[in-house]
Amino acid sequence: MNNDKQGQTKISTVQVITRAANILRVLRGHPKGLSLSKIAKEVGLARSTVQRIVTTLEQEGFVAPASADEGFRLGPEIAMLAAAVQSDLREEVRPFLIELSRQVNETVDLSVLDNGKVLFVDQIIAPHPLQATSQPGASFPLHCTANGKAILASLPVTEVERLLPEDLPLYNENTITSRNELLKELEVVRQQGVAFAREEHIKGICAVGAVIGDQMGNLSAVSIPLPSTRFYGNEEKLASALRDTCQAINQHFKNHYSSY
Repeated sequence: MNNDKQGQTKISTVQVITRAANILRVLRGHPKGLSLSKIAKEVGLARSTVQRIVTTLEQEGFVAPASADEGFRLGPEIAMLAAAVQSDLREEVRPFLIELSRQVNETVDLSVLDNGKVLFVDQIIAPHPLQATSQPGASFPLHCTANGKAILASLPVTEVERLLPEDLPLYNENTITSRNELLKELEVVRQQGVAFAREEHIKGICAVGAVIGDQMGNLSAVSIPLPSTRFYGNEEKLASALRDTCQAINQHFKNHYSSY
């Protein structure tokens, strides 16, 4: 094979991988699945091209039939890869979480965006009789939690609008139920680098959260949940410690990936 043909084969292979990745990203945003026609429209490809790629992805377990009707969703192999990524994330970030928990003497959580909610994947529990804890594996709404808001603030507005309805679920009188009002708060979160939740999901529980991201663009959030009695008056102290920790984590990721 001459150099020209080798080059063309390489370009073709890269193009297929890019197209497959775009299809997987589209399906990530539609957990209930999409038809081949809708996938094709989302990624801007011919339906026949999408069908060929999806067929191969299905054979490898990366996509699966969404229902008896025509349509596909992310497959079990993706979940296995995600679990491996979360395991690696916990291992890398845990020393920073332990140090932050020691510094502020509060519980510290690590969470990720998962199917339109925030999923807790690790936690360092502080030795307090009165605690705010959530078991790893639990999921909370995005719009009324500190870690959820931190992640939302790091996404494009169009993505936030896709994830959240105009009228948001009400949990108590402190919950923001207007998406437009929440978007205004997210702008403040972007400016300050931290998000606050003041008894918006569960009465008596407050939190501060900030986002971290590795060099591959995966977003996670570190948060400090605590009873409201220990939160009010200590917001800035908690926020400052959290910002410093997240900056250190992001620097760690940067150094780690730049070494490859």
